[in-house]
Amino acid sequence: MAQNRRKKNKDLSKKIAEERIVILLELAEQNFKTHPERTKRYVELARLIGMRYRVRLTRPQKRRICKHCYGWLVPGNNCRIRLKDSIVQTTCFECGKISRYPYYEKNEVEKENV
Repeated sequence: MAQNRRKKNKDLSKKIAEERIVILLELAEQNFKTHPERTKRYVELARLIGMRYRVRLTRPQKRRICKHCYGWLVPGNNCRIRLKDSIVQTTCFECGKISRYPYYEKNEVEKENV
């Protein structure tokens, strides 16, 4: 009986943590131009919540955060995105680091699925 209650509380706390992460990253997006220092703090809090409750950030969320300085990336303002040989290359202007992610064209994905 006690384990069942514990499981429900754990599921509920993970769900709440996911919601808080989404809210914090939305605040980071909204406050980027007016308060860049707040944006960095929102990203930091979202990461800490994710680690505390063992909740992973989604792929789009992760790609908006610099892996090195944990800054909020806004293309054209503080980062540059280039497509190079089936790689998405993101350069952070704050720390100068480059993150690379693979991407596939639709034709390649369709060939793999068949």
